[in-house]
Amino acid sequence: MGKPTGFMEIEREESFERDPIERINDWNEYSAPFTDDEMKRQGARCMDCGTPFCHIGMDIDGATSGCPVYNLIPEWNDLVYKGKWKEALDRLLKTNNFPEFTGRVCPAPCEGSCTVAINDPAVAIKNIEQAIIDKGFENGWITPRIPDHRTGKKIAIVGSGPAGLAAADQLNQAGHKVTVYERADRAGGLLTYGIPNMKLDKDVVERRVQLLRDEGVEFILNTEVGKDISADEIKSSYDSVILCTGAQKHRDLPIEGRDGKGIRFAMDYLTRATESLLDDKVQAEEELDAKGKDVIVIGGGDTGADCIATALRQGANSIVQFGKHPQLPIKRTEDNMWPAYPQVFSLEYAHKEAKYKFGEDIRQYSIQTKKFVTDENGKLKELHTVEMKKTRDENGMFVFEEIPGTEKVWPAQLVLIAIGFEGAEQPVLKAFDVHVERNRVDAKYGDFQTNIDHVFAAGDARRGQSLIVWAINEGREVAHQVDQYLMGETALPTVANM
Repeated sequence: MGKPTGFMEIEREESFERDPIERINDWNEYSAPFTDDEMKRQGARCMDCGTPFCHIGMDIDGATSGCPVYNLIPEWNDLVYKGKWKEALDRLLKTNNFPEFTGRVCPAPCEGSCTVAINDPAVAIKNIEQAIIDKGFENGWITPRIPDHRTGKKIAIVGSGPAGLAAADQLNQAGHKVTVYERADRAGGLLTYGIPNMKLDKDVVERRVQLLRDEGVEFILNTEVGKDISADEIKSSYDSVILCTGAQKHRDLPIEGRDGKGIRFAMDYLTRATESLLDDKVQAEEELDAKGKDVIVIGGGDTGADCIATALRQGANSIVQFGKHPQLPIKRTEDNMWPAYPQVFSLEYAHKEAKYKFGEDIRQYSIQTKKFVTDENGKLKELHTVEMKKTRDENGMFVFEEIPGTEKVWPAQLVLIAIGFEGAEQPVLKAFDVHVERNRVDAKYGDFQTNIDHVFAAGDARRGQSLIVWAINEGREVAHQVDQYLMGETALPTVANM
């Protein structure tokens, strides 16, 4: 620790964000990095704790606390403070294959369990992480790492999201021939088509994908396994197969009027918006264009926020976001103690933009949608809601009760359902005949083997909807297991022997 009193002398600074009124007129990233001097000051706030909880990587009260890829956070914070950026990059890449992704889109559970955060704002870990990797690319420190030997083993990975990419990176460096199958026209999974460009520039994703290509990973795009190529052909052509298909089975809202035109899943909306941005020949479907419409987003998570930011840029007439739960408290409550993830009120980038645009916070809390109403042509024209009260029943379980007299009608021509995912889509899993439980591949963490010989599973397809850092964790861990399976031994790291 270079500055023992740094956390007492230096305040947390937030990264610079472009003016909301300016940035909603383009699709560029909304934030800009700190200067080197600002980063050094922020790195100096790290306490170098005796037990650094920032990388405990565990679930507490159903939420992730600390970093699941076990980043060596105090080490690279100290190196940044000392101006040793190259050494900081080396430390960062020991545990995280893609800091340029996590530094932009991870919700930073590491900061929630930062020891400084017991009494003061946490160390700006996420911003420092992004600064390190961005400087690595800017200075040409990151170049293709060509394996010096090849094992002759061939591995197929189905899905090119963060879990698939992490597994591909690790196994390629171990000397295996890795082929990644992706049904979309670009690699990256939700990194490409699920997260808007203003949050994660697609050039950043393509830069990493191209680096993996340069290192020897093959990507076969526009190919849906089980449809364009059979699972049997994949299994017979490769020594091992890893299913990293994600968890994209949408959770629906089956209420009256659901089949009306203009009621769509959030991920379909975000995907089409990005497709239109990346390819001028792709026209946004009229039903999925928010221009001039009253838009309602049902669901209060990150995906819902991304829908808000996208609708703003498309020129929505109005936007409202519905949340099932009450507004979160400003500060931690007694039942949300450190180092658990802080369940506190915050304004995401999209909410800041909407507040500037419409003059108020557009979120509505403790509200339930009762039905959709369409016009004579089947087009959505309004939805009906009622306010809810959250209480505990006689068993101590939370229940929601309608509040009589709080019914309301909202004009709407576009509703985006962003209430999460139920698990993995089933067709490809059925094609491989793997056991499935609760819409997830039945494969034990740490082993990752399915019931089918030489077929493994990792990421959201195995664990369900989760964070990007868990996807990278599982990609690295399954790579260790596959290498061990194929070679009888492995030098690839695991969490236990990092």
